[in-house]
Amino acid sequence: MALRRIVLQGEDCLTKVCRPVTDFDNRLHILLNDMADTLLDSGGVGLAAPQVGILRRVCVVQNENDEIIELINPEIVYTQGEQTGLEGCLSVPGKFGVVTRPEVVRVRAQDRDGNFFEVEDSDLTARCFCHEIEHLDGHLFVEHTDHLLTEEELQEYIRRQEEDEA
Repeated sequence: MALRRIVLQGEDCLTKVCRPVTDFDNRLHILLNDMADTLLDSGGVGLAAPQVGILRRVCVVQNENDEIIELINPEIVYTQGEQTGLEGCLSVPGKFGVVTRPEVVRVRAQDRDGNFFEVEDSDLTARCFCHEIEHLDGHLFVEHTDHLLTEEELQEYIRRQEEDEA
């Protein structure tokens, strides 16, 4: 297993539509292992294959129980509700915006061996499902926000959130 370089906004691979995975082989398993290692090393909660320069429909998400969910050829099959919150991206380091996403998301995908399954979650994990699957279609979260927060705005947003939770 190895760490992969995370590509940054402006690189072409982040704007391309990824091809479906058809071979569930050792190369895919190595990619998934490397992506999980890269995600854990980065401190993020999700990583899509185009973020490591691979134009395949693969992403990994770390849920709120710290479990890594591998999604191959994922598609969102159900959403419910709405949540608005802070969002960032490993390919847009240090930048954050306020984005509205569904509160609950169910994804149908394949596992590393090609078996179909569905997974449903809410809150941050639901947000992450949407964010990572959009990467597979060449989109970044910055398309969903009217502006990226300045450092002062970010600190104020975090302070208000902490007050609301208290």
